[in-house]
Amino acid sequence: MDEANETMVVGLGMVSLRLHDCRSLKGKRGIIKSIIGQIRNQFNASVAEVGANDSHQAARIGMALVGNDRAVINSKLDKIFNMVDAMGVAEVVDTDLEIMNV
Repeated sequence: MDEANETMVVGLGMVSLRLHDCRSLKGKRGIIKSIIGQIRNQFNASVAEVGANDSHQAARIGMALVGNDRAVINSKLDKIFNMVDAMGVAEVVDTDLEIMNV
C-alpha cells in the first residue's frame, strides 16, 4: 500500500464530572481510579485525570485513542462517554471530543 495515502487518526476526549456524595480527596481518588481503570481495560485508551484536581466534588478526565479509521475512533469515544455515564458513580456534566487526521 502507498504510504502517502495512509492516515493516522487521533481522537481526544474529555469528560467533566460532578461527584455528589464525595466528601474527601481520598474518596474522589478511589472513584476516579475506578473510572480510569475501566476505560483503560475496555478500550485500551490513554487516560488521566486532567483537571479539578483540588476539588473533591469535581473531576475532569482526558483520554486519547489512535487508529486509522475516523468512524471507529469516534464510535469508541462515544462508547467511553456512555460507559462513564452508565457507571453511575458520578454525574457527567460535560463532554468534549476532537478527532484529527495526522
